[in-house]
Parts: sequence; structure tokens; C-alpha cells
Amino acid sequence: MSDLVTSLLAGSRRALARMLTQVENATPEAQQALEKLFPHTGNAWIIGVTGAPGTGKSSLVNALAKAYRAQGKTVGIVAVDPTSPFSGGAILGDRIRMVELSGDAGVFIRSMATRGSLGGVARATRDVVRVMDAAGFDIILVETVGAGQSEVDIVRTAHTTVVVEAPGLGDDVQAIKAGILEIADVLVVNKADRPGANQTVRALRAMLELGHPAAREQFARHHGRLIEIEVQNNHQDESLWIPPVLQTTATNNTGISELVLAIESHRQFVIESGTITALQKQYLELELYERLQQALMQRFLQTMPKTALADMINHIEARQLDPQRAVNQLLATLDQPSLNIQANES
Repeated sequence: MSDLVTSLLAGSRRALARMLTQVENATPEAQQALEKLFPHTGNAWIIGVTGAPGTGKSSLVNALAKAYRAQGKTVGIVAVDPTSPFSGGAILGDRIRMVELSGDAGVFIRSMATRGSLGGVARATRDVVRVMDAAGFDIILVETVGAGQSEVDIVRTAHTTVVVEAPGLGDDVQAIKAGILEIADVLVVNKADRPGANQTVRALRAMLELGHPAAREQFARHHGRLIEIEVQNNHQDESLWIPPVLQTTATNNTGISELVLAIESHRQFVIESGTITALQKQYLELELYERLQQALMQRFLQTMPKTALADMINHIEARQLDPQRAVNQLLATLDQPSLNIQANES
């Protein structure tokens, strides 16, 4: 594993592929390697691309990767596909749309399955991104599964989150109520050559005017109506970022250069305003809590007798215990291992 880490840091793509396999399988060797690689991370700019199924996320990622390669930057791509709840398998088909990039030595594509993890990304996505970061990629694009209104975990991984919409996926109310839009640093209406694109753009801007904390600074209530206030540049709060709403057609590269500029503008904003430090601290805190929760759960299950959980489920099924009391009794066994399960006699 030490030789693998050395080869990866030296730029070996084969070592990178082998390391990512170890990380996805959560082997003990992978954890040792991640500890050695962590000091080499923090250099790449991570761009999350999320949105509903059918919005063209894969095509947009493909176009973005080509644009960054034209600038001479190396690009790592993490494409997350859903795992079937029935077969347990995943097609991992996003790279089919990225076949143009397959022969480029400056691009590395890794497809991975969610393996039952909710939130639009896989449980190992953060570690996969860190390995790519340590491998020296300038830009890392993370494409989530087709996310709905609440799968927003990508915001805890990416520096810039691009939320992709498309015409014809819902009415104005759908756009306004979609909670996923609240995490956007850049809003993109892809497939803008289709009818209804301008209406989708108007709906997204209306949502920003109504709900985004930054946009609200530029609007005020007047006789029940929203009216825009002319704000001088020297009076604007520089700590607020208003997500731009762009139109693209990824299949013919329309609007991609404007999208790259918007992402770069956001990057400069968070760095110059100092908000990147606070955000990274917050994300690391959330990650620590999540990892701690997972580790404690695993340790708890290891200490429990194999029959204890089955017995508890039987008591709940027989309506002798409610689920919360069952949890309390299971937790009580941590301090008193000999404590018996107490069911209601009635």
C-alpha cells in the first residue's frame, strides 16, 4: 500500500484506479492510505453537478471537462449512479456519454454506485474525491444521481454546486418549491434549445427573488408587490452571493464558456470573501459527526448479542414495546450488559 501511495502521488493512473477500488470497498488498507494522502489534498476545485433525472447532467459534465481541458487543466470525474434496490447492481452508464474523453490522458473518469446511500452521492464519494485531489487533478467534477427535492449531500463535498434544470420538467410552482435549488451556487437551464426554456429561467429567477437570502437584499415589499431596488455597487453586501441563472445546450457546447466563467467567478468570490474557510470547517464538522455516528453504530452492533435485536423486533411486532422504548432499552445495555429486555406484561 505504501508503494501504491507513492505511485499515485507520482501520477500513476493505474495506481489511482487501484486505490479507488480499495476506497470503495472500505478495506483497512484504504484507511491507512487515506491517512497518508490527506496532507496532499486541498488543491483541487471541486464542482458538484446535480439535478433531476433527464436534465442532461452527464452531457453537461462532458462539455465542462472539454472546456477545462482546453484551458490546459487536468480533470477528474466522479459519476455516481443509483444502485438497484432489487438486484443490488448498477449500470454505471454515465461514462457512455463521456466517450469523447476516454482517450485524453488529462481526464480520469470513475463511475461508482450509491450502494444504498441516500443523498445523491455514494458513501465513499468524499474519500474518492480526496484521492483524486491528492493525485493532482486541477478540477474534480462530481455528478450525482438524479436528485429530487431533498438529496443535497453534494453541497458538503463540492466547493461550487451547479444545479441543472431543463424545460418541461414541471410548472413554476415545482421550480419554486424544489428545495434542491437552495443549495445552488450556479443555476443552469440545460437543453435551452427546447420550447419553454425562457419560462423555466423566469421561474428560477422568481424563486430566487422570493426565497434566496442574498436576492432578498435587492427586493422590498411595497403595497403587497415585490419591486426591485436600485443598489449602488458600493452599498452591496460583498458577503452575499446571488446564483446566476444560465442557459446551456451541452450537446452543442452552447453557453458552456459562460458557465465556466460563472464557476470561476464563484471561486474567486468565496476565496476573496474568506467564506471558503468557514464553509470547509462546517463541512468537516458535519463529516466528523457522520463518521462518528456510523462508527458508534457499528461498534454498538458488534457488542450486542446476535439474538438481542431479533428479540427486540419480536417484542415490537407483538406490540409489547414501542420503538422508542426499545431503543432506550438497547442503549441501557451499554452501561448494564446484563440488563434484560423488559416488555409490557399487557
